[in-house]
Amino acid sequence: MRIIFLFILFFLTLNCSINKVSNLHGFRFIETKYEEIKIDKTNKNDVRKIIGPPSSVSKFDDTWFYIERKKTNQTLLKLGKKKLDKNNVLIIEFNKMGLVLNKELLNLDDMNDIKRAEAKTNKKFDQDNLLSDVLTTLREKINAPTRRKK
Repeated sequence: MRIIFLFILFFLTLNCSINKVSNLHGFRFIETKYEEIKIDKTNKNDVRKIIGPPSSVSKFDDTWFYIERKKTNQTLLKLGKKKLDKNNVLIIEFNKMGLVLNKELLNLDDMNDIKRAEAKTNKKFDQDNLLSDVLTTLREKINAPTRRKK
């Protein structure tokens, strides 16, 4: 009995760690770099020096997007589910001269919850009628392999 208890205790302490594991995706410290960018003074080259190349570039206008996402593991009772700690998106718009026209920092509080529609769409036609049965039978006879006569 004591060996089983020690084995379980060893297993639990092996899986638990003091430091939580974090997965970081994108750029780090976007909030501090956001303050360094000045409207009508900073150009594209300066932004590349401050932050780096953008995560995504708009094809419609001259807008750059920078993404920072951080997820950390929760407690052992949550069975490995990860909690979203940071979800920052920096949007920088440039004018035709390449100077910063507008900048916006979206964080975790700016995220919207998407609600799914529970209603189902009904079909406008019904396949349980006489005409549908006749056409289905004809289609099956046409698609059936023909038997060769000897």
